[in-house]
Amino acid sequence: MTTLEEQAKDTAKFLNSITEEQSLKRYAPDKWSIKEVIGHLTDSERIFAYRALRFARGDETSLPGFESDDYIEPGRFDKRNWAGLIKEFEAVRLATLELYEPLDEEAWKRQGVANNDAVSVRALAYIIAGHELHHLKLIKELYLG
Repeated sequence: MTTLEEQAKDTAKFLNSITEEQSLKRYAPDKWSIKEVIGHLTDSERIFAYRALRFARGDETSLPGFESDDYIEPGRFDKRNWAGLIKEFEAVRLATLELYEPLDEEAWKRQGVANNDAVSVRALAYIIAGHELHHLKLIKELYLG
């Protein structure tokens, strides 16, 4: 939880240092723009948190995977306002924190199957944090170098 909370502050600060013009940058022609990366992070966190909710509540239904590339074009992230994308990202993280905060130890340990793999509610929190770290590292190194 501490990592997710700290990321919320640090990532917002970092993203707000990127201009609207920079947010459209791609490090190669066939790669996502920074806007698309943040849209991807937001969409993915929603999906991971939804899985966590289902499993925390004891739902044993196997959940399908998703192909993140398929979400980019319909998300039209490059057409969106950069400040609005940041605001949405922050709102989704706040919702994730509010989902996880009241869970008891038993709920954190519950597991389910998503994308044909067993995963716990706790592991999904780590996945959310690690996924963000991965993409921010790429933004810093490849996009903004």
